[in-house]
Amino acid sequence: MNAALNPVASPHVMNTYGRLPIAMSHGKGVRVWDVNGKQYIDALAGIAVNTLGHGHPKLVPALQDQVAKMIHCCNYYHVPDQERLAQMLVERSGLSNVFFCSTGLEANEAALKLARKYGHDKGIERPEIVVYEKAFHGRSIATLSATGNPKVQAGFGPLVEGFIRVPANDIEALKKATVGNPNVVAVFFETIQGEGGVNPMRAQYLQDVRALCDAQDWLLMIDEVQCGMGRTGKWFAHQWAGILPDVMPLAKCLGSGVPIGAVVAGPKAAHIFQPGNHGTTFGGNPLAMRAGVETIRIIEEDGLLANAERVGAHMRAALEKSLGGHPGLKEIRGQGLMIGVELNHPCGALTQRAADAGLLISVTADSVIRLVPPLIMTIAEADEVLDILLPLIHAFFAEQSPT
Repeated sequence: MNAALNPVASPHVMNTYGRLPIAMSHGKGVRVWDVNGKQYIDALAGIAVNTLGHGHPKLVPALQDQVAKMIHCCNYYHVPDQERLAQMLVERSGLSNVFFCSTGLEANEAALKLARKYGHDKGIERPEIVVYEKAFHGRSIATLSATGNPKVQAGFGPLVEGFIRVPANDIEALKKATVGNPNVVAVFFETIQGEGGVNPMRAQYLQDVRALCDAQDWLLMIDEVQCGMGRTGKWFAHQWAGILPDVMPLAKCLGSGVPIGAVVAGPKAAHIFQPGNHGTTFGGNPLAMRAGVETIRIIEEDGLLANAERVGAHMRAALEKSLGGHPGLKEIRGQGLMIGVELNHPCGALTQRAADAGLLISVTADSVIRLVPPLIMTIAEADEVLDILLPLIHAFFAEQSPT
C-alpha cells in the first residue's frame, strides 16, 4: 500500500489562498475523495459551483461529446449553443439579451461598464453606482472597489471612484445617500450576500429599490453569481420578491464546474453595448455553452429547483432545532441550499475540524458557517452533513463558554 501523501504548499504557486492540507482526487455525487482515499461529503460544492455534484451521469457524456467536437471557437463566428443558452436564460429570467464571459468577476465588471456607459449615453460625465456594505463582487480593481470589505481592499489603493456605499435593507438610507445627486445611474447588489456572510435582502426592500430605480431612471443591477441558478429554489433569488432587474450577472452554478459567466439584461440595458464596447476571448466558448445548456436541462429534468427548496428547508429546520436559543448562536440565515449559520465568535477553525471529520464547508465573514452544497443533495445526505456538523458546533460552543 502506498504511503499517505502530505499535500504542501508549492514553491512555484503564488501564495494567494489559505489552503487546507488536502488534495482532491475525484468525486461522485455529493462525495469527494482525496489523494489518500479519504472520503468527504461535500457541502461546499466548490463554493456554490458544482450544481450537479461530481461525475453526474447526464452531464459527463455531454461534455465528453462536446470536447470531442470543439472546445474553443472565438467570437468572430457564431457559436450555436450561445444562442441556445441565451434563449434558455431569457425565458427563465424574463429579460431579453445575454453577454457571455468566463467568471463572475468578469460578469460583474461588465455590469459596471454597462452602468457607466448608460450614464454617459445620458450625458452624465461622472456616473456613480450605489453599492453595499459587506458586498462582494470580485477582486479586479473595479469589482474590488464595489466590494464592501476593507480587508480585501487593503493594499490595492487607490480604488476606483464612482461608488456610493449604503447599508442593506434600509430604503431610507439609500434615498438619503442619493437625494439630489444627478450622477447616480444604478444600484448594484447581491440578492443574498455570499462572502459577506449569507445576508439576504428582504423582499419588501427589493420591491422598494425596484420602484426607486424606476422613479429615478436608474438601472437595477442584481448580482446572482452565488445565489442564482436554482440555489434558493427559484432560478434566481430575486424572483422570490416578484421583481425584474435590468442587469443580472451570473456564473458559478451556471456551468456545473466548467468556467462560465453571463450578463443577462432587460430592455433598458440590453442594447447599451455595441460592437467594440466589450468583449472576451474565452467567453461563450462551445464547451462552456454546452455545460450551461446541459446544466439547465438537467436541473429541470431532475426537479432540482424543488429539491433545493425542500432539502434547504429541512436543513434550516434541523439547525434551528439543535442550535436555536443557544447563546453561542447569533442567527441562521439564507434560503434553499444557501445557508449561513452565524456564531458569536470567529469560527474559522471549524473548516479544518469539519474536513477532519469528513465534511467540506467554509467559514466566511469570520464567524459564518456557509453551506452551499450541490443541488442534487438528498434529505438523507443532508442529515449526514448535520450529523457531522452539529456536534462540531456544540463542541465549539463549549470551548467558548466561560469556565
